[in-house]
Amino acid sequence: MNRTVLLAVLGLLQLSPAAAHTHPPLIVVDDRGGVSAMPYYEALNPQAEPAAPSSTQPRIGNAADAEAAMLPVRSARLSPGAEPRRAIRAPGLTPLFLIGDDDRSRAWLQRRQAALRDANAVGLVVNVATADALSSLRLLAPGLVLSPVSGDDLAQRLGIRHYPVLITASGIEP
Repeated sequence: MNRTVLLAVLGLLQLSPAAAHTHPPLIVVDDRGGVSAMPYYEALNPQAEPAAPSSTQPRIGNAADAEAAMLPVRSARLSPGAEPRRAIRAPGLTPLFLIGDDDRSRAWLQRRQAALRDANAVGLVVNVATADALSSLRLLAPGLVLSPVSGDDLAQRLGIRHYPVLITASGIEP
């Protein structure tokens, strides 16, 4: 599932018209398997051709080991705080939310977990140091997907400086 979330974020990052002219095409360096992320960004970039599935799957210990190898995650462009509400146009975007391992994010996650679950929102944990910290966040919101992912590129492209925040097809909200 981490690959799915990562590809969804990378697909979202390709949305900016300027991105097509300033960034080289995405090169996959490590494919750890998983399911296609196409549903997360298909409607956002209808011209993109779906990538052919990889015929070889690299061998790793287990999902927990692979995830632990991704930690710590630090997003230098993001910090806990109040992000202003604003409208965006991203038809078909699956809702995403950004949180960190901090008191503000924990309170926000507990308060909004039912709505996030109802919206099938995918959580990106953009600042987290350890597997234990990530596990404790997951315990606060059972049934929600929380994946450790740097949020710097997403923050830059969407003009986000703070988390926790929910990103939907129609807006960014604290």
